[in-house]
Amino acid sequence: MIALAMMMAAAVTGAGVEVTIPGPQGPLAGTWQPSATSDVGPVVVIVPGSGPTDRNGDNPLGIKAQPYKLLAEALAARGIASVRIDKRGMFASRAAVADPNAATIAGYADDARGWAKFAAAKAHAKCAWVLGHSEGGLVALQAAQRSDGICGVILVSAPGRPLATVMREQFKANPANAYLLPQALAMLDGLEAGRTTDPATLPAPLPMMFPEAVQRYMIGLFRYDPTKLAATARVPVVIVQGDNDMQVSVEDAKRLAAAQPRATLTILPGVNHVLKVVPAGDRMANGASYGDPTLPIAPGVVDAVASAVK
Repeated sequence: MIALAMMMAAAVTGAGVEVTIPGPQGPLAGTWQPSATSDVGPVVVIVPGSGPTDRNGDNPLGIKAQPYKLLAEALAARGIASVRIDKRGMFASRAAVADPNAATIAGYADDARGWAKFAAAKAHAKCAWVLGHSEGGLVALQAAQRSDGICGVILVSAPGRPLATVMREQFKANPANAYLLPQALAMLDGLEAGRTTDPATLPAPLPMMFPEAVQRYMIGLFRYDPTKLAATARVPVVIVQGDNDMQVSVEDAKRLAAAQPRATLTILPGVNHVLKVVPAGDRMANGASYGDPTLPIAPGVVDAVASAVK
């Protein structure tokens, strides 16, 4: 058992309290968002999506929508505490491992379980909910293969198929990708087969998105089937999906629900991948929302998460 005295840093910010727990080689860091109404009650661990996505849901590749920060603040107003985290090897958790690209879903799941134990103790609760967004849904499902300290998992905009399949659809869905589509699809085929592709042979911007180190991580990632993980989850599963998501489809959510008949499924009209409400069919507005932290979190997302944990 990790002593709470080892876990918590003292810095307080307007966005919550900076906290740490021990990681493999150094501390894992996150932000504790206390409930606005009580020191005792339900609590959620918010696990980030793919790539260099930070605890607020932002990404240096252009995402500044802050969906996790907005969600945490909205949940706090409903009496639900949370901790949102930086992944091992990245941002304030960079000392946790030497190479962030050597991380695995299993390692991320171990971290999520550690955070769940910390969050439950901090909220004086028996367990914590683990909310995984996008690729973080895989982490939450892997964590749910063991039930210790976890009340249940909430899959928000989470893939319901192997990620290579999802990524193929993402590339094909954007007409602007026509010039790079053959090379992108060939790269994904190679990764599924366990082979990397020399980034220098790929058209821009693929070399920046898929350097060799990232490709090595993706070889392991592509071996996971989220429906199989959902079917064997040892805790309740809650699925929340927007129908205006350009990255993960409603069909993915339905596949997850079919794999786990006890799961609850909520489809939210107008909600996109960064958990904002945008006009249906307007790809420009949808894309613009990824860089807009002033656009509020979709109320339906907050309602679905609050309903699940309460």
